[in-house]
Amino acid sequence: MNKFLAVIIILFFAISCQDKESKAIDVSNINATAKVVRFDQLFYNASSENLNEVKKRFPYLFPAQNNDSIWLNKIKNEQELFQQVSNKFNNFSSEQKELEQLFKHIKHYQPSFNEPKTITLITNLDYQNKIIYADSLLLVSLDMYLGSENKVYNDFPKYLSKNYNKSRLVIDVAESIASNYLIKERNREFITAIINEGKKMFLIDSYLPNKTDFEKIGYTQNEFEWAETNEAMIWKYFIENKLLFSTKTDLNERFIANAPFSKFYIDIDKESPGRIGVYLGWQIVKAFSKNNNVTLHQLLETNANEIFKKSKYKPKK
Repeated sequence: MNKFLAVIIILFFAISCQDKESKAIDVSNINATAKVVRFDQLFYNASSENLNEVKKRFPYLFPAQNNDSIWLNKIKNEQELFQQVSNKFNNFSSEQKELEQLFKHIKHYQPSFNEPKTITLITNLDYQNKIIYADSLLLVSLDMYLGSENKVYNDFPKYLSKNYNKSRLVIDVAESIASNYLIKERNREFITAIINEGKKMFLIDSYLPNKTDFEKIGYTQNEFEWAETNEAMIWKYFIENKLLFSTKTDLNERFIANAPFSKFYIDIDKESPGRIGVYLGWQIVKAFSKNNNVTLHQLLETNANEIFKKSKYKPKK
């Protein structure tokens, strides 16, 4: 009997591994590179003697109205932050490899994609512009990835600073690029808004298959487990309160915008993570992909109401 059980267990794991491998995408033959320029090192090591050389090389980073004294003061005043960045990102090779794998996956799904030149810089904790993607250029603010417990983030709320880690960098890049491939719908219904967010998450999912779901959505593992455990309850709340087809403008702030918690206006608020509508929209889009034979491109072109109807979504209980 013990031998029989052992064989069954081995077969189970073999089938599971085979299934996992069958879903993996081989991007080894896709030609894509991640060219990285450490502008942060060039700029913060510059002096009055060689600043013009840096400006000539990167004219798009130096507004014409600013004279050299402004830039020299910036170099002087931000040396402590620069040292922190230098210590954390002394070697950028692992991030460069992650970016290369990301670009290969994007190119698999979007053959016309041209990998941008990555420019690393310091923006003095400009959290709203951590990543800027503009076709041929990718600007990455390294000072926003020093580690969630770093003292430079003491004035930031925890729900934001929890994602200021090195591991988040490539996810933020994926999200920024994914936004360019989304087809925005003008429909103001809540179901459209959460499915649009779900499409973005599904793209990030496709681009970064080796990242965990809780990392991709920006939750802690406990927050993600809470969302999974309470998925049926959340869905019931949306249905009973007739929110799915509502056009109330406050729903975005309550369930989609970055926040310390989602606003159900009931006791569970303090337990819930923010952006729960994003999580739910992601599950609906996943269900649609599973139950319909469509390519990623076709999924992106499908409108939200059709995705909702054809998803046959049933929340986990």
